[in-house]
Amino acid sequence: MFSLNGDSRSLHISGGHGGSGGPAHLQGGTGGVGQGPIVHITASPLITHNLQATVATDQALRLDNIRAAQIASHCPPASRIFCGREDVLNKMHQFFSDTGIQHIYVLHGLGGAGKTQIALKFINGSSSRFSDIFFIDTSTIATIETGLKNIAVLKEFGNSPQDGLLWLTSKVEEWLLLFDNADDPGINLNDYIPQCNHGNIIITSRNPEMCVYAGSDSLVSDMEEEDAVTLLLKSALQKATSHTEQIAAEIVKALHYLPLAVVQAGAFISKSRNLDGYLALYMKNQAQLLSEKPAQSHDRYAWTVYTTWQMSFDRLTPPAAMLLQHCSFLHYNGISEEIFRYASRYQFPSGGPSKEEIQEPLEFLSRFLRPTGEWDSLQFFNTINEIQSYSLISFDVEKKLFSIHPLVHAWSQATVQNPRRHVSIVGSILGMAMVKRSQWDMQLTSLLLCPHIELAVQMDTEVALTFRSQYALIFWEGGKYKHAEELLEEVLQKQKQFLGEDHPDTLFTMGNLGNSYSALGEHQKAKELISVVLEKQKQFLGEDHPNTLFTMGNLANSYSALREHQRAQDLISVVLEKRKQVLGENHPHTLRAMRNLAISYSALGEHEKAKGLKSVVLEKQTQFLGKDHPDTLLTIGNLGNSYSALGDHQRAQELKSAVLEKQKQVLGENHPETLFTMGNLASSYSDLGEHQKAKDLEIIVLEKRKQVLGEHEEAKGLMGIVLEKQKPVLGVIPSS
Repeated sequence: MFSLNGDSRSLHISGGHGGSGGPAHLQGGTGGVGQGPIVHITASPLITHNLQATVATDQALRLDNIRAAQIASHCPPASRIFCGREDVLNKMHQFFSDTGIQHIYVLHGLGGAGKTQIALKFINGSSSRFSDIFFIDTSTIATIETGLKNIAVLKEFGNSPQDGLLWLTSKVEEWLLLFDNADDPGINLNDYIPQCNHGNIIITSRNPEMCVYAGSDSLVSDMEEEDAVTLLLKSALQKATSHTEQIAAEIVKALHYLPLAVVQAGAFISKSRNLDGYLALYMKNQAQLLSEKPAQSHDRYAWTVYTTWQMSFDRLTPPAAMLLQHCSFLHYNGISEEIFRYASRYQFPSGGPSKEEIQEPLEFLSRFLRPTGEWDSLQFFNTINEIQSYSLISFDVEKKLFSIHPLVHAWSQATVQNPRRHVSIVGSILGMAMVKRSQWDMQLTSLLLCPHIELAVQMDTEVALTFRSQYALIFWEGGKYKHAEELLEEVLQKQKQFLGEDHPDTLFTMGNLGNSYSALGEHQKAKELISVVLEKQKQFLGEDHPNTLFTMGNLANSYSALREHQRAQDLISVVLEKRKQVLGENHPHTLRAMRNLAISYSALGEHEKAKGLKSVVLEKQTQFLGKDHPDTLLTIGNLGNSYSALGDHQRAQELKSAVLEKQKQVLGENHPETLFTMGNLASSYSDLGEHQKAKDLEIIVLEKRKQVLGEHEEAKGLMGIVLEKQKPVLGVIPSS
């Protein structure tokens, strides 16, 4: 019997009477048949009510859990001001149109580029295609497991992440799963992807490595200008007029078309009502404006431009963080492993900085060296890959170069402690790298290095004088002769002060400065300076010293530019004979002197003789330097000029066209040598009677010369269209 003591509220339960005993035997008998239980239950109305209440409470709790799971799993709508991205959306619609297999699409790119908004826009426009749609915050393991558990609860399939995965795996329908913010490279997302051949998945991530799961993917980067302008005006609550669109175009260009930056700018403008004045404010207060969270927003994105990157940066290991910060003091494009690898080979020539002076650059580079002191590419790329996993740096597979988004570049600079120290370290690394380059790789790398050197000079980097001389060399090779001139004048002044006027390094810089004057069209000024240098080098270094021969050849070029062709030829002949003796007949410097002698033949009207010598030079340069080396290309162009002089205009045009295409690739479209060849080709078109082609080319040359060289040099006739070109040589600054 079970009894609850008390009054009429008690519950009374008693058993039935047992059966009678059976007949007795020696070894006992069996019992009689029982009469069965008798149960009496007396329950009050209150107890009945409590049982019903418990059931109702459980039911309500279950519904609450389902509603909570439904809310947590619900995909929010895309931002009300979403616009553009049609190329990505069309690609996604095409990808998910097939059925019968599991589809996984990855949207990857920099934080703030709009990956989640694209995913939501696609889902909002395609919801009828899918049986169920689930949103999972993938930023941590805990949020992923909570998301999967919510699916199980919502579908009344259990109460664990495993149950959620099991439901997705067993439910052979067109469900869609959005894994949002799968940014942590330490999370193995494969553990949470339903292992089945059905269903649809979209992954948004800063980590390009997530593409390993993708059937298709899109790199989400900056917006098209038209879309960015529309987005800015919408978020700024501005009407689209020709005036507002023009102002907005300037603003989004400064913001490099990054969606989050555009939206933040629009929010500020909507509050200040000052579209016209925003750009001036932004230029002076970039860091502050990109760090401020708008009070009102169009979506659920919780971070500002700068905080979203700071969150990624905070996850980097110290070596990766340090590499990113140092790279932010290079130009944001064209960052190469070779810069650091060349610098790691620096061997302290006499006259250069001591180990103590460049201790910090050496310590930084040592992180990427093997115990033997050799460069460790694997270690370098492991570190770079860590930065790439947050899209804070990207890699161009074709060019083998790294780049940083311009806004990330500016953010990284703004958040560095002691930026002057970083500037100095990076400036020294650049100088060290240039010293260790292969001499005949100089022109090929100048196109890459020029932007980095320009930034270092712009930041007034404090580096050794030797390194500033190397900077001037890079400017020269890149065709930035005015920059080279300004830097050489600064270096020369300091060398005279610290080394004396007759020191070999001082004289060499003086000669290089003369060459800069020559390249800028100031030939008389160049001749006078180079003549002084030559006399002193003969006195202190001797007539056969390489530096003396360099200077002698460059003086000959000045004579040619001043139309003193016989004097030029006499001097070049001396240089050629001495170089043959000292360097050998096939040395690049010897071949350059040989080509210049051929050019002097042309200047004196001996065109057949010139053509023969140029052909010999071309054959040797092709063999020893390669067919695409800038020196080889210059000789091909010179040979084309000889064909022009001899009346074979078709052959001349073919050679010049071939040179022009190669120079565009090797030196760039705006390099003075490229422009020179373009002008020469225009002359060949005129010779062939194709006057419209010639005119079109001449217009392009004129405009580019104005852009690259400036109105002042243009007015002086810098790099006029002539039939021949002798290039002065700017040599490596020697060590004493």
